[in-house]
Amino acid sequence: MQTLHFELRGDEEDFIQLIQLLKATNLVYNGAEAQEVVTAGMVLRNGVVETRKRAKIVRGDVIEYEGNRIEVI
Repeated sequence: MQTLHFELRGDEEDFIQLIQLLKATNLVYNGAEAQEVVTAGMVLRNGVVETRKRAKIVRGDVIEYEGNRIEVI
């Protein structure tokens, strides 16, 4: 499993939406694909299936998708 670290910018960002995170880490090609994989239940947030496309991902969350692990710092 590949582990990626995604850093939220200082005090400016408290969260990032799940579909934006998938795009920002290049795990999907575009927003439409991001929405599809989330809706299909293919993304885990802290070990639990996350189906909310605009879920607010915060520091400390761990996202898993297709053998990739994103640690939000």
